Amino acid sequence: MHISENIRIALRGLSANKLRAALTMLGIMIGVAAVITLLSIGDGVNRFIANEFIGLGTNLVFVMPNLEPGQTEATLTMLDSETLADLAVVPDAVGVAPVYFRSADLQYGGTLHSSSMVASTPDYASIRGYEIARGRFFDDSDYNGRSRVAVLGPDTVEMLFSEDVDPIGVDIKLRGITFRVIGVLEEQGGTAFGSRDDLVIVPLTTAQERLFNARSQRSGQFLVDMILIQAVSNAAVTDVVIDSANALRQTHEVAFRDEDDFLVLTQQDFLNAFGQVTSVLTLFLGAIASISLLVGGIGIMNIMLVSVTERTREIGLRKAVGAKRRDILGQFLTEAVVLALLGGLLGIALGALGASLIRLFVPELDTSITVDSIVLAVGFSAAVGLFFGIYPATRAAALHPIEALRFE
Repeated sequence: MHISENIRIALRGLSANKLRAALTMLGIMIGVAAVITLLSIGDGVNRFIANEFIGLGTNLVFVMPNLEPGQTEATLTMLDSETLADLAVVPDAVGVAPVYFRSADLQYGGTLHSSSMVASTPDYASIRGYEIARGRFFDDSDYNGRSRVAVLGPDTVEMLFSEDVDPIGVDIKLRGITFRVIGVLEEQGGTAFGSRDDLVIVPLTTAQERLFNARSQRSGQFLVDMILIQAVSNAAVTDVVIDSANALRQTHEVAFRDEDDFLVLTQQDFLNAFGQVTSVLTLFLGAIASISLLVGGIGIMNIMLVSVTERTREIGLRKAVGAKRRDILGQFLTEAVVLALLGGLLGIALGALGASLIRLFVPELDTSITVDSIVLAVGFSAAVGLFFGIYPATRAAALHPIEALRFE
């Protein structure tokens, strides 16, 4: 018997028992919808995180302290930054910016606001891709002169000032010390790592000497929390990583077999790390969702066994007129697969609706349905139907025609 004839008979049998077929497909439909939705969320999270790291800047290398347990003092200093800024040491670097992060209390008049403070060099804005909406960023004269100037994010301006106040040129208190606002950043938007718009940026020299005791107790050098290096191109990132690591091993006097007291990471390293976490989470949630597919498969097996019992005389009659074992087997397997595929297709539609609703309520997540997830859902539905339909189909094919015809 041709497969098209098996499909026609299967559809006719399902239409004769619409409610029973619908209830049987429900488990498959819910399982596929859950898997599709979760896969779309996982893909959306991966794309979101990738965009966040792209928003940090392009071709970036991050040098961070590698603290041992119990160690509290950072291992990076301004001397390290000056070493890495030497083109003879790292020739493929086009920008180096040491960074010092702290939280800070800002005050203007009677308004208080706690914000993130970033202290760095004039190159920080270009390395991070910040644009100035009003005013200017601090320059080399501000940096070298330890000037008390500040650049604010748009959210910080909104929290500190009323709408009728122009923040440019206004004095504010930062940790009780007067700073003059010289610039306001363009809006960047919120990120997975906090708001890029609620911050204050000041010269690193000013922060080290006027705001914080940032000297190392061992060497007396000014400490930094991170050193950002921008490579000349994406292809040069690997060379920058190698040159930076070699230079710091020499300046930190790290022995050949000792572990480095610093980390040199790229944006791709962060993406890979987050990708592994999201992949494991998506796999775990997908495994939970697949329980519905298992339940749906058991439902298919149950309904097919009932169908075999109800159609025992039909099976006997078909065998009596010459139907072979493989014909009966193919017919019932086809019915099981059609039942699962219909449930899978409805599940894809339901999953697409779920992904759209998530994107509606969480616009940051691009929960688009990919072709891979659709192919996976269809293939998995067919596999479930085939697997759970084997036993009922085998049982039907094994019936003896005479005994089947006598069945009441």
